[in-house]
Amino acid sequence: MSSSLRIVSAIVPCRNEQRYIEAFCRSVCAQVLPANWSLQLVIADGSSDDGTREMLDHLSTAESRIRWIDNPELIVSTGLNRALARADGEVIVRMDVHTDYAIDYIDQCISVLEETGADNVGGAWRAVPDDGAGPMQKAVASAFQSRWVAGGALSRRLDHDGWVDTVYLGCWPRATFERFGGFDESLARNQDDEHNLRLVRGGGRVWQSSRIRSTYHPRASLLQVFRQYFQYGYWKPFVIRKHRQAASSRHLVPAAFVGALVLLSVTTLLGVPAWPLATLLLLYLGAVGIMTIGVALSAKVGIGALARVPMVIAAYHFGYGLGSLLGLWDVLRGVRANKRYAALTR
Repeated sequence: MSSSLRIVSAIVPCRNEQRYIEAFCRSVCAQVLPANWSLQLVIADGSSDDGTREMLDHLSTAESRIRWIDNPELIVSTGLNRALARADGEVIVRMDVHTDYAIDYIDQCISVLEETGADNVGGAWRAVPDDGAGPMQKAVASAFQSRWVAGGALSRRLDHDGWVDTVYLGCWPRATFERFGGFDESLARNQDDEHNLRLVRGGGRVWQSSRIRSTYHPRASLLQVFRQYFQYGYWKPFVIRKHRQAASSRHLVPAAFVGALVLLSVTTLLGVPAWPLATLLLLYLGAVGIMTIGVALSAKVGIGALARVPMVIAAYHFGYGLGSLLGLWDVLRGVRANKRYAALTR
């Protein structure tokens, strides 16, 4: 390899991805790069027991650009840090096995970094169902992408270009990690948001570009969606405790709603008139109805998928809200985060 080549390292945490890891590695190795750049792919495997490690052995033997290491702690943040420590690149790109990337994804990441001088760049979070997906996964993808459901999150706006608080995945100059540190290993979830919050609070800048294009394949069952958002919610209070602020006020709304619902349910059982509880439920049903109409207007959704959208929205809200309340309870008690809520949800 010529000494004049500059290296970009893709870092990837994974566990039990035997069905997907080969296609993922081949797609990353096929990425178009700027002139004078070379690619390195570093995968941190969380003690897979489904044949992923054997597949990684085969792939890394056949392709010198692929390197894999062990991640015995089994969580994303430790996997990212272990991969980062073994990466040689002056630019670091985080990638995910369950995401498909435009052929120029890394090329655009490097270009946008150079154009903006940002400390982290990325694209929007675009959800697309699998080929042959059933109506539930189509409903999950449609609700995920809707601005009505996302509460105005810029990370779901595919056409947005500008400074933001966080981006999907991310691409950093190595100097960003030298300045702000790696990912918080006390967090099994929300490590990306926490790192971006730490970066922005420390004077760094994050840029979202519509040229950085990828598609994410969401969960395919309602239970998986509920578990996913429960975990996101559970870990959010630990981020808030660390920084004494939420990254966005919208993160607090599901917990406030579920907390109010629980409180009013208890007071109703104790004999207080039921109209406050009934009013809250009616307002929520109306809000879900409006969101569902927004999904129908913003995307082509079949009737089977559209009928499931209200359930998906409720799974988002109740999962995140209940998780946030449980996480808040553990924070207030001063106990360590429960690693039970770090288990993979796929």
